[in-house]
Amino acid sequence: MTLPMPLPAAPAWSTADPYAEALRTGRGPLYLSCPDGRLLPLDVERWCAPPDPADRTVLAACGSHVLDVGCGPGRMVTALAARGRTVLGIDVNADAVRRTHADGGSALVRSVFDRVPREGHWRTALLMDGNIGIGGDPGALLTRLRHLLRPGGTLIVETTAGPPDRDERLLVRLHDGSRAHGPHFPWAVLGRDALERHASAAGWTMSASWTRAGRAFTSLHAPGAPR
Repeated sequence: MTLPMPLPAAPAWSTADPYAEALRTGRGPLYLSCPDGRLLPLDVERWCAPPDPADRTVLAACGSHVLDVGCGPGRMVTALAARGRTVLGIDVNADAVRRTHADGGSALVRSVFDRVPREGHWRTALLMDGNIGIGGDPGALLTRLRHLLRPGGTLIVETTAGPPDRDERLLVRLHDGSRAHGPHFPWAVLGRDALERHASAAGWTMSASWTRAGRAFTSLHAPGAPR
């Protein structure tokens, strides 16, 4: 199978101390700093807490073999494992993976654009917490995930709860509320309608969308029948 060319990993996520410190302590503040001065908040406290009611709607939609892309500290990984699912988290940040392991989850320090175990066989993949932004190119990310899922597999994406047609490509840095840290890295922010456009172009079919507690989710199906 021919894989798409890897995109450069986002070095800030794996090397910037504010992110690692936030994951270790479970506390922010932490933001993505945009060139125009905007600060996009990162909800570290929620990431490090047990799954909330919105997360539980996603857990209920997962199949038996789940890949959590950009798993962070692993709340979804550990919750799925507790439900008896086969689940693997991947994240480029070693502190995130260590925290997932400490909570009893299985995770690897890995970019989604690197070789991933069980490629082509996962039933479900997750892009939670805005991780559709990874790499700053939603089309490339959605194409890559088609290679990771089995035919007919399900991808669940959390999009921004703002305007559904929002489609931004950004170069951002991490910001701890006082100053920015680390190099710039590419990111994207998508609303539901923008995701549907990119997904359709990459061969996905939208099957459902829902909101819960101010958060927005979309379920996509990969082409082909399940094996």
